[in-house]
Amino acid sequence: MLESRAQPTDRTDKIGRKAYDKALRKLQVELCHLQAWVKQKGLRAIIVFEGRDAAGKGGTIRVLTERVSPRVFRVVALPAPSDREKTQMFMQRYIERFPAAGEIVIFDRSWYNRAGVEYVMGFCTPAEHERFLELCPEVEKYIVDGGIILIKLWLEVGMEEQERRFAARIDDPMRQWKLSPMDLESYRRWYDYSRARDSMLFATHTDFAPWYIVRSDNKRRARLNCLAHILSAIPYKKPPKTRVKLPPRSTKDAYNDQESLRQMMFVEERY
Repeated sequence: MLESRAQPTDRTDKIGRKAYDKALRKLQVELCHLQAWVKQKGLRAIIVFEGRDAAGKGGTIRVLTERVSPRVFRVVALPAPSDREKTQMFMQRYIERFPAAGEIVIFDRSWYNRAGVEYVMGFCTPAEHERFLELCPEVEKYIVDGGIILIKLWLEVGMEEQERRFAARIDDPMRQWKLSPMDLESYRRWYDYSRARDSMLFATHTDFAPWYIVRSDNKRRARLNCLAHILSAIPYKKPPKTRVKLPPRSTKDAYNDQESLRQMMFVEERY
């Protein structure tokens, strides 16, 4: 059963840009240490990001991955299943993206689609939904017993804040692509999603694969809290490193390597 640790959320309780950038840099440095440790020890980890539309999953994943290697921190954001995938076992297309040694796979939405959008929008039957909730803990036990670290995060955005973010997308040409007909329908069905969320959390919260809720009305605080939690959930040490020293460039067969480019086409320097 989920423990009740809900904290009041207040969008006006902001964190300044300077303080945010300073805290984020410290966390991202630690993520680089974590990356080196994961590679050195051959660890495998999965981070699941779930939440309502406009809860801040994409922005959080961006700050999580922007300073590390995409070969170690691999993001998976699957589209709707193809006709072929619809005939496979439900978990099949997710399992084939699981990490190998030295990888952390980040699911931007995951197999929990079945407990959320598929169930609410009628893309699966009530029996398939119930079957998923029953079997999911067993599958995740298999994952964890296989040596994979599994971190599950639910970003919880409030009703008013979601409305504010949707309205901002409508007015911003650089964010309008984020607003799909499915998003609008999910906005309309707020309480259907709330009930689906509750069923999912209580059925799949286990000792070996617990859910952690992140209040995300304040984007900056939510991002920092997510990164700090991930760093605490994967035990690591700062690997010893020798200082890198650039070797001298060889001048053997040196020539004017810019002169040879003069006949090529260059991009117009507009700025």
